[in-house]
Amino acid sequence: MKLKVEYGLTAFCSSAFLAFGLYHVHSMSGVTEGGVLGMTLLLEHWLHISPAISGFIMNALCYIGGWRLLGRGFVGYSAVSAVGFSLAYKLFEQFPPMWPQLAEMPLAASVLGAVFVGVGAGLCVRVGGATGGDDALAMCVSYVTHWDIQWIYLLSDFVVLALSISYIPLGRIGWSVLTVVLSGQIIGLIQKLNVPWAQGKKPLD
Repeated sequence: MKLKVEYGLTAFCSSAFLAFGLYHVHSMSGVTEGGVLGMTLLLEHWLHISPAISGFIMNALCYIGGWRLLGRGFVGYSAVSAVGFSLAYKLFEQFPPMWPQLAEMPLAASVLGAVFVGVGAGLCVRVGGATGGDDALAMCVSYVTHWDIQWIYLLSDFVVLALSISYIPLGRIGWSVLTVVLSGQIIGLIQKLNVPWAQGKKPLD
């Protein structure tokens, strides 16, 4: 399968958009994400490992596990996405967070974070790639079971959120539940849209 330049650019830019939200919203607001994104924040808190590194490693492992089912095109776009995320996050780390006040505004952080994650991941999945290992996992499970992808995201997110209670106050976890529900629904919505900037072949069709 020949990769399309416009789809590759979409995968790269959507992952950079997601990385922007993860750094400027999630990493400093106390509102976390589920899946691989949530795990990168968990590892950053307890082991001081940058998401630029942990995200790349975990994503690569998940991509290897899913490439046989989703095809070479998926691997290509996902590799572009992984590079885009890690490079962008590393760049953003060089500067202070833009909205430190979000630490005191959990509702705003939850909604804004969901937009960054939902749009970033949704566009990448739409063109046939994945911004993270949880996207690859969700795509595989949806392909096999024919479940709607947003519900698979929700299940995996709740597992990571349960682990995140180890460093995030229970009250903040409630806001995290809100953001993962909203981001999953945004991803599901983007998969159903018929718009010019999301015309990639959906791997779940």
